[in-house]
Amino acid sequence: MLTRADLLDYIPNAVALFLQEDIGNGDITAQLIPANEQATARVISRQSATICGVDWVNEVFRQVDPSMVLEWQVADADQVERDQVLFLAHGSARNLLTAERAALNILQTLSGTATTSQRYADKVKTTQVKLLDTRKTLPGLRLAQKYAVTCGGCYNHRIGLYDAFLIKENHIMACGGINNAVLTARQNEPGKPVEVEVESLDELNQALEAGADIVMLDNFTLADMRQAVRLTNGRAKLEASGGITDDSLLPIAETGVDYISIGALTKHCEAVDLSMRLLTKSV
Repeated sequence: MLTRADLLDYIPNAVALFLQEDIGNGDITAQLIPANEQATARVISRQSATICGVDWVNEVFRQVDPSMVLEWQVADADQVERDQVLFLAHGSARNLLTAERAALNILQTLSGTATTSQRYADKVKTTQVKLLDTRKTLPGLRLAQKYAVTCGGCYNHRIGLYDAFLIKENHIMACGGINNAVLTARQNEPGKPVEVEVESLDELNQALEAGADIVMLDNFTLADMRQAVRLTNGRAKLEASGGITDDSLLPIAETGVDYISIGALTKHCEAVDLSMRLLTKSV
């Protein structure tokens, strides 16, 4: 699970890229405002949402102008209502407006991911299942979105191709079978989790005999999932995947699988509608 501490080195570099693509060699519109004019800006959410992105917003304003002061009224993972104030920002009117879009872009995107994750998590809160994200993330925002998933009450699958094995159909074929693939994984990277994707109960048995830590049940029927839970009997964790919908989510969770992976947590999220307005100005 990604935590806030895992992102402290990542955020400044990511924010620098956001600002470079937006500001380039200077905000020519902001230059219309007198250089010494100070202002306060208020940011609200125009819809109910789960918030994520506080550290990114802080870093945007810090890189644009370290003298600007932000007063947050919410924190990551807080649920807010429509028209609720998220934060106030005080400082140069020019710099407030220069930072606005980059700050709101990342806040609305990560809050959208957290809000989507919260919606899915709420649907299975009566069960013990854990909902997992996937690698279907926005390019360049992998760590950010996976952190947002946790703010919404869901969990992280592997971060990338390097921290855990996920042996799929093509890997199995190229390795000469499930047992060979799992054995080679154990030899190459001892100690790293080994997950095998299977498409039938027969392949499930092969994965269990090979000693997989997790078995992904790809597009299994509900009946086959229940049978898989009985056959596995705790010898490995079971993950349901493929074709997960709002209607099928709870019935799948109730089969007794340990995890359900859902690409929609990160790839189908809709940005939260945010607004920033200048409230006061003074010389």
